[in-house]
Amino acid sequence: MTKDERLRGYYDEKLETLTWQEKKRVLAEQLKQAVALAFERAPAMREKLESAGVSPGDIGTLEDLQALSITPKAKMRQLQQTSPPFGGFVAADPGELRRVYCSPGFIFDPEGRQSDYWRLQSVFFNTGFRPGDRVLNTFSYHLTPGGLMCDEALASIGCTVVPGGIGNTETQVQLLAELKLTGYVGVPSFLQALIARAEEDGMEFGRDFQLEIAVTAGEMLTDASRRSLEDHYGILVRQFLATADVGAIAYECGEKNGMHFADYRVIEVVDPETGKQLGPGEVGEVVVTLLDNPVYPLIRFGTGDLSLYEEDLCPCGRTSPRLMKLVGRVDQVTKVRGMFIHPSQVEEVAAAFPEVRSAQAVVEREHNRDRLTFRAVLTESSSQEGLASTIQEKIRSVLKLRADVVFVNAAEIHEPEKRILDLRQWE
Repeated sequence: MTKDERLRGYYDEKLETLTWQEKKRVLAEQLKQAVALAFERAPAMREKLESAGVSPGDIGTLEDLQALSITPKAKMRQLQQTSPPFGGFVAADPGELRRVYCSPGFIFDPEGRQSDYWRLQSVFFNTGFRPGDRVLNTFSYHLTPGGLMCDEALASIGCTVVPGGIGNTETQVQLLAELKLTGYVGVPSFLQALIARAEEDGMEFGRDFQLEIAVTAGEMLTDASRRSLEDHYGILVRQFLATADVGAIAYECGEKNGMHFADYRVIEVVDPETGKQLGPGEVGEVVVTLLDNPVYPLIRFGTGDLSLYEEDLCPCGRTSPRLMKLVGRVDQVTKVRGMFIHPSQVEEVAAAFPEVRSAQAVVEREHNRDRLTFRAVLTESSSQEGLASTIQEKIRSVLKLRADVVFVNAAEIHEPEKRILDLRQWE
């Protein structure tokens, strides 16, 4: 299949090509219904409106959302502990749910039973997947929703999915070759690692294995990474933004001109301090309100991602605004190899070892891959013997990631007030 064939057409042409003013009216009607449902069935949402002195009837436009506070992702664990298990945000009984996931930070994520719950079918079609594609899905199928949310959306648009999950590089290279897979979903660095491993094993791209399309998320897709995959291997590379809480947020079309806002949700870019909506070109926090979701009617959920958007018409014909790039995080919650890690998790690991006086997780970028190092300061009488491997096991248990462990002096901990030090530099 040619790249032009992959990028031709729309998943829902009528909806995607409405003028932005018409689409805002559609979103406003959906928003009224979502707010009414949230007020009636989700206690935390009712409290949010009442504390702002707002009734459901007061929310009639997208701009009216500014009257409500933002619920930060970083506080979701605390809110769920206060009102277990879902913090009062779920508008259904637990027995009505299809699945419950547990994301890093020990955050529970519900999934309802409705079709296309995560709204990823249109994302994968519009980024270039087509019926008949054989897709290696390398997002985790364990506890977190990433693997299954992509799996079901791809299958629903007619793709065959190979549930590769995380790691097992040698096995996944074999899958690419023997099943003649045409597509990849996962973080971009793992795709590069798979290709490098295949070439080390004497395989040749185009002869022994041949990917046509890769749709990535979970970490920054740099211009250099995209150029390498597209120019050297001829792979069509697009990206999307989604979270375990709200599903689809935005996706790239064929133009590679920013990521279009996903449908059936209100996307805002707001001032992190005031919550006021910002205009095109201004950097702020990406905030999501779910529409047409009777299970999890989140209103103004703060993703913690910082971005900016543009409203000018995209040549592809889709009229929704586009997130131009992600520029950082509002808080210290950091995404490493597609997984969020929290300062509290670093503290949990350190607290498990009396020998560790203080610790810091350092994230760096080497050879287009994230490198995580756990730097530990030991008490004076502690022995290092065998301790590093034990700490590594605890890190894998708590953070769901592998990390190097190094022992340092207190003076070697830079910015000691930070439990996570992100030293990555992006183009």
